[in-house]
Amino acid sequence: MPEHSWVVVETVTGSLNAEILRGLLQAQGIDVMLSQEGAGRALGLEVGPMGEVDILVSPENVQVARKLIDESYSGTNIAQDETE
Repeated sequence: MPEHSWVVVETVTGSLNAEILRGLLQAQGIDVMLSQEGAGRALGLEVGPMGEVDILVSPENVQVARKLIDESYSGTNIAQDETE
């Protein structure tokens, strides 16, 4: 993965939610890094501040990533939008 700065595009509660969004973004060719408080990760916390996971992307992918995340929250069918 190329070395670049990372920008937080979303913060979610729980690693499962973070992994779902990571998969969504990676499927669109966006490099993603997840960041969670070390103690929360070690203890397997999924709630509260220590259960929060930051989703980070490179600066050039911020707008696209935020749009994809917003569409996923609103239930917009991404594949359908691309074929129209």
